[in-house]
Amino acid sequence: MIINLEPLYSSIVENIKQRISNLNKAPKLAAVTCQPEPSTLAYLKSQEKQAKRLGIEFAVYEAPKVSDLKLLLPKLSADSSVSGIFLTHPLPVGISEHEAVMLISPDKDIEGRHPANLGNIMYDSPTFPPCTAEAVMRIINYLTNPSGKRITIVGRSVTVGKPLAMLLLQKGVDATVTVCHSRTRNIEELTQNSDIVVVAIGKAKMLGKNYFKPGTIVIDVGINIENDEIYGDVDPSVAEICELTPVPGGVGRITTLVLMEHVVKAAERSGVR
Repeated sequence: MIINLEPLYSSIVENIKQRISNLNKAPKLAAVTCQPEPSTLAYLKSQEKQAKRLGIEFAVYEAPKVSDLKLLLPKLSADSSVSGIFLTHPLPVGISEHEAVMLISPDKDIEGRHPANLGNIMYDSPTFPPCTAEAVMRIINYLTNPSGKRITIVGRSVTVGKPLAMLLLQKGVDATVTVCHSRTRNIEELTQNSDIVVVAIGKAKMLGKNYFKPGTIVIDVGINIENDEIYGDVDPSVAEICELTPVPGGVGRITTLVLMEHVVKAAERSGVR
């Protein structure tokens, strides 16, 4: 069965709009890009539309060179008119992910990539968790109570696998978590013995029905292009025996809303009321 996430989506939209109405001015999202690819520019256009629908001011700042980027990020961090900063990927040669996020104030790091925001998760006090990890948490909590559930995460990235594991291990959430990666043996055995499986490996249709027991909640984080079609990391046939999030229109759609919600939260925390 394909999971219907529309009620969750609608509830987050309403929450964002309500919170914006309580601010004395619209929050502002600064999208920063350096040497963007055409697909990046197209993504920014769609992001701008979503922001404007919600009542969030949106501005794109393009840095021609890495040296410009290194000056721009601290400048925007110090700009009181900017609520949150979004940095597009891939980054150009000449600056690492860690170097780039360290130039962004943790208070404006709405993507949750800064070490300070990642570290807060370890202390069960997340402020801005990585958006995709938080989106998966929203979906899990929407579908079931994760307490005591056996949850397997396939993928160990800094933006999904690792922070999601820590969010699920928080006191009060209390899931039992297994994280798999490319060196994990017998992944199929682990996923078959799980109540919930989150797949975030970036390989189209990699996990088929043989990886899951009937009735498992399967959350597909993947977005892959194959023959001009969009596929997740999980084969669509898995929906015949499991509850499966849609691709597209699933985790990615909720992730965009979480990003926008973080902009509002950053504005609230800055005292824009």
